Amino acid sequence: MTSEFTLLIMFFGLVGLILTGLPLAFALGALAMLFTLLLWGPNALVITVLQTFDTMTSEVLLAIPLYVFMAALLQRSGIIESLYRAMELWFSRVSGGLAVGTVVICTIMAAMTGIVGAAVAAMGILALPSMLKRGYDEKLALGTICAGGTLGILIPPSVITIVYAVTAQISVGQMFIGGVVPGLLLASLYIGYIVLRTLISPKMAPVGEDVEHATWRVRVRALSALVLPTLIIIGVLGSIYFGVATPTEAAAVGVFGSMISAALERRLDADMFARSVWDAARVSAMILWITIGAKAFVAIFTGTGGADFLLGFIEGLDANRYVVLGAMMLVLVFLGMFLDEIGIILLCVPVFLPVIQFLGFDLLWFGIIFLISAQMAYITPPFGYTLFYLKGVVPRSIGMLTIYRAIVPFFILQVLGLLIAVAFPQLILWLPQQMIGG
Repeated sequence: MTSEFTLLIMFFGLVGLILTGLPLAFALGALAMLFTLLLWGPNALVITVLQTFDTMTSEVLLAIPLYVFMAALLQRSGIIESLYRAMELWFSRVSGGLAVGTVVICTIMAAMTGIVGAAVAAMGILALPSMLKRGYDEKLALGTICAGGTLGILIPPSVITIVYAVTAQISVGQMFIGGVVPGLLLASLYIGYIVLRTLISPKMAPVGEDVEHATWRVRVRALSALVLPTLIIIGVLGSIYFGVATPTEAAAVGVFGSMISAALERRLDADMFARSVWDAARVSAMILWITIGAKAFVAIFTGTGGADFLLGFIEGLDANRYVVLGAMMLVLVFLGMFLDEIGIILLCVPVFLPVIQFLGFDLLWFGIIFLISAQMAYITPPFGYTLFYLKGVVPRSIGMLTIYRAIVPFFILQVLGLLIAVAFPQLILWLPQQMIGG
């Protein structure tokens, strides 16, 4: 059996198992064990054992349950509600202001938690009813929440970034810092679009007559909701940027800050703590099982000559390197229709990196480009995960087709952001270079 034929069977086997509804971790693990037995015999199963042990003993991966725990604590602490109240007071009398405020909150949440589902669900519950009540266009409101929620993939501290950095074997800290400017760029594009669209069509975001006429004193007091999130963000990202702590240690700083925040909000009790621990354990277990299965699968893929075959194929092409890069990005967006972003990273990064090195691209730069593409995949119909997160919290009267239509302009904005990041690499590399220089 040739290596090319083996790879073809592995690929279609994986697609077939995923289409049956089998969880990705078990699909990857089953195929890895099956092909190990068929190609090399029972003794070769030690490869799977070694991959499992390597995952279990990774100090960097320890940051994942800590960041997820931090996100769970913050989600239950009442900080998000306080933030939305502040944005409502400051932006509600501005055309499109509630949508702009929603993007701002999603950006702050991304910098606090890095969990996409938390931002989308929270804004779907808090912001969507408020916008619809004031007569906002349904598609504008839905698209704002979907796109804003995905900023958690890019803006640190992002769990997805940790998975990428570990898989690509590059600095987690540099990846974190490299995602700051592109993340803020995308948030700015969303805000710019909302402002421009509502100026052209004021009916899409009317200023309601029932808006509370808050005094300046009330508005300024509402800004106190920004103090705790700001301190947490500075504690996590500042400690990484200035070299005071590793990303894993910074995660512990974030957990400590989130516990203090919950205590100050008088939400920290035994039940809340236990629920947060359970959420962290559940999400972390899912991520780590997928990691183990993917590592075993990629080990077989590499062992059968898959990476060498792909690299040889690329070397034989007479194509501009940016054409090859574009093809890779299209593959990522396509896979996003069927797989979650962690599965995409664990499957594609080991295959793509040798090609990226051959083409002469910076690995850190490509990592951020990869994450922007994963963000696009998160909102790509028909199976983008964010679309279903939102569907779970919207009124029943809003169907999936409406959500699909709502995301189109924001998907185009993400494509624009990706093109800007490709055209101007220093947008990604400048901050990490300053971090190294410091």
